[in-house]
Amino acid sequence: MPRLAVGDLAPDFTLPTADGGTVTLSDLRGRRVIVYFYPAAMTPGCTTQACDFRDNLASLQGAGFAVVGVSPDPVDKLAEFVAQEHLTFPLGSDPEHAVLEEWGAWGEKLNYGKTVVGVIRSTVVVDAEGRVELAQYNVKATGHVAKLRRDLKVA
Repeated sequence: MPRLAVGDLAPDFTLPTADGGTVTLSDLRGRRVIVYFYPAAMTPGCTTQACDFRDNLASLQGAGFAVVGVSPDPVDKLAEFVAQEHLTFPLGSDPEHAVLEEWGAWGEKLNYGKTVVGVIRSTVVVDAEGRVELAQYNVKATGHVAKLRRDLKVA
């Protein structure tokens, strides 16, 4: 799968969310948006990453960023995840992998030394005009939000 690069126009999407609504990237135009892709709700790494975004959300929003998480989980599992971890940003459900593939976050990866096909943990920052400002693939769940804050110069 091709990956997004700085300067690319970020593909628009509309996905169902944990709260029964939808999230549409183009509706967030005018703001910088952090779109992060994770393999599965309620797994240790994904929980760590989601809670890091939750715990840093106020400072990210204060710096002008919106945060959207995307996984192949069904909406009901996302709703359980949101309730269990008190998440306060939208989680989009992409069970057909259409958005994951279009954004380069679906493909072959190593998992415990074995090649598998699945979600490539990734983060893409979209600028206020809808272009890719930063694209990071194969990120680590632990410490990623702190590194992202440094990369984006968010105090």
